[in-house]
Amino acid sequence: MHVILGALGSLVTLLWLFYRLAEMGIDLGGLNPFFWRRRSKWKEHYDANPVYKIDSPLEATALLITAVAKADGDMSAEEKTEILNIFSEEFHMSKKDAAGLLISSCHLLGKGEEVRDDVQKVLAPSLNNFTREQADSAMELIKRVANVVDSVSELQNELIDRASKCLTSNFAECRKWS
Repeated sequence: MHVILGALGSLVTLLWLFYRLAEMGIDLGGLNPFFWRRRSKWKEHYDANPVYKIDSPLEATALLITAVAKADGDMSAEEKTEILNIFSEEFHMSKKDAAGLLISSCHLLGKGEEVRDDVQKVLAPSLNNFTREQADSAMELIKRVANVVDSVSELQNELIDRASKCLTSNFAECRKWS
């Protein structure tokens, strides 16, 4: 009988200890391996660079256009005007939406190392959504922005070549941009 009372006393003591720890903000539920794995997966997904999550061909093309314009540093006023014209005419956007897309592309691009170094990884989520017509149009628009300034730089040429290699695979048959 004394063994049972000792075991029950130990159980009550442990439950009281867990209750007091929970009141102080120490949660032992984080020791659960399934919970820890789910939390680390979510953190990995949440903390990842958003450049690698773009799945829209329009947004990916806008990012590439902005990357080509900013390959040598800041974009010039002529390049900015040309990009806004492309966004409004080719992508059928209002001036306000075109400006918003340019701002978001510049923000996502940041310094541009991710896009310059690994175009394939940046385009990977959106590559299956591109059609042949969209890919051809994207390459044409990228070259159009690169040719706004007098000469195309070496960095711009490298970026255009990498984008061209990525956009030369099989595509689904669909519409152009709308």
